[in-house]
Amino acid sequence: MAKVTASPGNVGIGQRAADNRMRHMRGLLLVGGPAIALLIAGPFLFGTYLLNVLIQAFFFSIVAVTVDVLWGYTGYLTFGQSAFFGIGAYAAGLVFTHGGFSPGYVLLGLGAAVAVAAAVAAVLGWLSFYRGASPFFATVMSLVLPIVLSQLLLSGGEWTGSSSGLTGYETFDLSLQAWYGVAGAGLLIIATLAWFFVHSDGGRTLVAIRDNESRCLYLGIDTSLVKIVLLIVAAIVAGIAGFGYGAFSGVVAPELTGFVLGTQLIIWVALGGRGTLWGPVVGALLINVVTSYLSGSLPFAWQLILGAAFVAVIVLLPQGLVPLLARPFRRLAGAGTQPILVERAVQAPSAQAASEPALQMNDVAKNFGSLKVLQGIDLHADAGELVGLIGPNGAGKTTLMRCMSDGAERSAGRVVLCGNDIKQLPPNRGVRFGLGRKFQNANIFDSLTVAECLRIAGTLIERPSLFRRSNSLALPSYALEVVRATGLDRKLGAVAKDLSHGEQQALELAMVLALEPRIVLLDEPTAGLTKTERTQIGSVLASLAHRYRLCCLLVEHDLDFVAEIATRIVVLHHGRIVMQGSFDEVVNSELVKTIYAGTPQSAAGNGSGNHGDAS
Repeated sequence: MAKVTASPGNVGIGQRAADNRMRHMRGLLLVGGPAIALLIAGPFLFGTYLLNVLIQAFFFSIVAVTVDVLWGYTGYLTFGQSAFFGIGAYAAGLVFTHGGFSPGYVLLGLGAAVAVAAAVAAVLGWLSFYRGASPFFATVMSLVLPIVLSQLLLSGGEWTGSSSGLTGYETFDLSLQAWYGVAGAGLLIIATLAWFFVHSDGGRTLVAIRDNESRCLYLGIDTSLVKIVLLIVAAIVAGIAGFGYGAFSGVVAPELTGFVLGTQLIIWVALGGRGTLWGPVVGALLINVVTSYLSGSLPFAWQLILGAAFVAVIVLLPQGLVPLLARPFRRLAGAGTQPILVERAVQAPSAQAASEPALQMNDVAKNFGSLKVLQGIDLHADAGELVGLIGPNGAGKTTLMRCMSDGAERSAGRVVLCGNDIKQLPPNRGVRFGLGRKFQNANIFDSLTVAECLRIAGTLIERPSLFRRSNSLALPSYALEVVRATGLDRKLGAVAKDLSHGEQQALELAMVLALEPRIVLLDEPTAGLTKTERTQIGSVLASLAHRYRLCCLLVEHDLDFVAEIATRIVVLHHGRIVMQGSFDEVVNSELVKTIYAGTPQSAAGNGSGNHGDAS
């Protein structure tokens, strides 16, 4: 059960909901209003030639919107949307040519466009986003698809029309005005749905993946699955747009699936404004209309003119045209309101889960070729323990944390989290077993606000909506303590990259705690915090173990800080655990003094820099 907690400047949830809805509607109507007016008045204002150009441009714009969602919001630079557009167009051409035109064949062609586009996208996504694949590899795979598909169509002989394509097939008997309405309404619907999606709580996950995919994995988000599903949906939309284009034009050719169109889509998105949705629409419409007129009046110079204009826009306006044009209207759209902080009750583990050791490591090793970084690590930690992990530079502390959280990091051995063997599983599966990890350097989402970062951190606990934003932000009590102690509750609307270093560290810690983990790996959680903040965070960390019965493993240079909160100290040296015990036993040990090569004071110093961490 969640309850509302005090936050500066809070107003009623109902009032905030109304404010958010009004702000979103104002922003949407600033662009959607003129678009609807143009859609209604277009058939009465434009001649036959311009209507024909605009109808085709509408279908292309739909595909440009999908490119922007994939590239502008998710960070996946793709040239493959042209292939899905061509699949839809050829579904219409092939069915109407070889089967005929009837309501049944229309449904068959549309179904084929959706099914084939979805199947090809699923295979492409599986090949592109497998674990460990780089973004560059995914882009190359998207580049290969239209090339391969074009060659298949060219070698299809009479069935596909080869290089000449398919022409003259029977299609819908609609006027240009009717087609203008159908294509324009389709574009408006897709763009509006995409706008609501990317501005929703669930849609912000795409930006989080673009900003920091590693952190998303350590928040339990299966980023590969998200991108594959998104690619399939984008392919289906592009396939439907292609089907509409093929049905309207009565002509399909291999160029509709090719690399050139894929590149043009990228150019339209960049020119209009990447990550704006309406920018790609403007870019696609503008370029198609200008091209249609310049290619006739200046047949030998129009490509040079367009190329020069594109270079000028990219150099002078790297964010595209729409962000510049929309700047005067931002104040009219209104600023967003901060969500109300809500305390979320934490579900207690089952009796069986509570009785199992939180962490077990048996004979864990990590090798880089012949270099042995970790050897024979046996470590056990229970719920309610706060274990301090110390050791000199190069001891392997961070490497040990990586082995705890990522199954692929180990060279040998076994790691069990809350009774679950992580085997070779990725970090997002470890998070589902109850693991939370804070990195040595603040690992957050730079372009998102504090509230958005915290909301995404709770994705596993509360599934976000795909078409709206919540007006409350639910966090467990210990995450709320961190947010309040560091003043982040007064900066929920601030962009994360604009926070101070200490605030970013506190934000990451709060994000980890928002997962409601049972095991918390803390790599220097107080770095950059003031003395007061360190004391407050220390109280929170102590309560995690003693009050909330979490298992915490802490890497910290300030051994005075460790002495105040740790229940046990583990000493790592040359990749081995050489000692463990109480704080006094460890710091007074001759072995530890020898390891740090100094006096007892140097071994138990106050974080002057002699206790660095391994990478």
